[in-house]
Amino acid sequence: MNDYLLSVVLGIIEGITEFLPVSSTAHLRVAEWLLQINLGDGYWKMYTIVIQLGAILCLPVYFRERIAKFLSTFPHGENGDRSALTHPLGLTMVAFVTTAIPAFLMTKIIGKHLESLTIMGAALLVGGVVMWIVDAMNASSEKAGPGASAGRIHTWKMEAMSLGQALWIGACQILSAVFPGTSRSMSTIAAGQLAGMSRAAALEFSFFLSIPTMAAATLYDLFKSLRGKGVENPIGVSQIDAHGWIVLAIGFVVSFIVAYGSVAWFMAWVRKHGFVPFAVYRIIVGALVLLFVAR
Repeated sequence: MNDYLLSVVLGIIEGITEFLPVSSTAHLRVAEWLLQINLGDGYWKMYTIVIQLGAILCLPVYFRERIAKFLSTFPHGENGDRSALTHPLGLTMVAFVTTAIPAFLMTKIIGKHLESLTIMGAALLVGGVVMWIVDAMNASSEKAGPGASAGRIHTWKMEAMSLGQALWIGACQILSAVFPGTSRSMSTIAAGQLAGMSRAAALEFSFFLSIPTMAAATLYDLFKSLRGKGVENPIGVSQIDAHGWIVLAIGFVVSFIVAYGSVAWFMAWVRKHGFVPFAVYRIIVGALVLLFVAR
């Protein structure tokens, strides 16, 4: 396949799957096998980092008004009942730190698991079942709405989150780092729902949490790739020719645009329909991956 077309295809895959609860890592690995490319090669490794950065950057653009509002009310919140630790921005950083430290300490384990299609397939399948069950548990409360007197949901907006919920979601996000295929989005959304958050609140917090989490992980990978320490196939910027830069630029732009559209669509979809279709998709893809590995 032509490198430019390949860059468009991979950018679309990254943009669609990065924020949907279906695991972009697993989809890129499947694409790697289907398209017969080696994403572990120095250049293509950098390419995957660049397109992930493109996807990440769509979030501060999409949520620019919410971010501006949070910054203007920090640290006391809209109602003056928050602190630097319990403000939505503070809770985001609490969840990030809760994930980041253990994930950093388990870097070698995470690296080994990234090569296992068996782990990815199993994580997709099991994660799909978990997502289905959790969403079904909260379905009646979602239908009743915020005005209902009783139900599993007691946090309808991100502004009403507690410190305990942030710690819980951050801890659950570690699963997505250790077991590729789990999906960072799936683990944080399901964790939020289990902690009594509505679909919309859990999803929005998942997006906000992904900004520091993915930025830190991606920039760290980029630093390692450029520096060469601990990386099997490092690459220096000087090694990339004009053709290589164009391929990187195409992937970056395509990933940004597609991810922006994906986030906008996902926010609207979830409020009305929930996560069950994504759970079913995960189960089917996970089963197919495991079947492929077995055969």
